[in-house]
Amino acid sequence: HVQLVESGGGSVQAGGSLTLSCIGSGDTFLNSCMGWFRQAPGKKREGVAALEPGGGTTYYIDSVKGRFIISQDNAKNIVYLQMNSLKPEDTGLYVCADGGRCTGSDCVPLCGRMAPGAMASWGQGTQVTVS
Repeated sequence: HVQLVESGGGSVQAGGSLTLSCIGSGDTFLNSCMGWFRQAPGKKREGVAALEPGGGTTYYIDSVKGRFIISQDNAKNIVYLQMNSLKPEDTGLYVCADGGRCTGSDCVPLCGRMAPGAMASWGQGTQVTVS
């Protein structure tokens, strides 16, 4: 059972920055597609950014391209989401997710689509509020 714990959320003014962290158990990040999702009140959960196993190809939704960066530290089992130039519409509960093991080209649809239903394990989330 994979355990994921997020931190780093908070309240920030528009234009500000935050960096979220997700600590995982075991060798999760070496073999799994990892993603950050967010859910705003009254809206569906959406994928924001994803990263292929071991820190490979990254994926972003259009609204955060050029502002957010997903990365990982394999030695520490941490996935980061650096968020810059934050906007009020970025407000939401940010949740880290593990898409399960994948290899090679199998990772492309899993990570690229960032479909919540395809993810295997979830953290509890950390709240981000932009005003």
